[in-house]
Amino acid sequence: MSNEKETIKQQDLEQDAAQQEKQDAVDQTAETVDAEPATAESADQAQADEPVDEKAELQAQLEEEQNKYLRLLADYDNFKRRAKKDQELAKQFRSQSLLTDLLPVLDNFDRALAVEAKSEESASLLKGLEMVKKSLADAVTSEGLEEIKAVGEPFDPHFHQAVMQESDADSEPGTVLQELQKGYTLNGRVLRPAMVKVNE
Repeated sequence: MSNEKETIKQQDLEQDAAQQEKQDAVDQTAETVDAEPATAESADQAQADEPVDEKAELQAQLEEEQNKYLRLLADYDNFKRRAKKDQELAKQFRSQSLLTDLLPVLDNFDRALAVEAKSEESASLLKGLEMVKKSLADAVTSEGLEEIKAVGEPFDPHFHQAVMQESDADSEPGTVLQELQKGYTLNGRVLRPAMVKVNE
């Protein structure tokens, strides 16, 4: 009798152990099933984040290249403007050196023509000089050379060089009384200031 009880008890324990194993297997399967969607979801999230980062990086590179292009375009426009301005200045003042050398020639013509003719011969010579001087003056004027107005004008340090002062009650103070040497501009730029006497 005692052996039968022990046998029954042993069978009950074995059944309980078998049922426990089955339950453990079911629980483990359920955990695996629950874990799989989470793993799949994490993988999907990682894949979704990857293209976003790559897109942002490409967008940043595109903006950087566009900025480089715009800067290069602006530099090129500035270069073209500078080159055009340099060409215009070179054209305007291409004859500056030659005209500077010709100023003493013009001065000598003025001095020669200031001499009073005392005979027909000298008058004829002066007339010839006057014609030559006029031809030269026309040529230099066509290049942009202009005389600076002086006598009777207010003294302007940009155009006049005062070398003497004199008191004249009939003129306003600071007025140019006499021109000692003509001044010239070339296309608006002072080539040589006029040498003048100014009223105190």
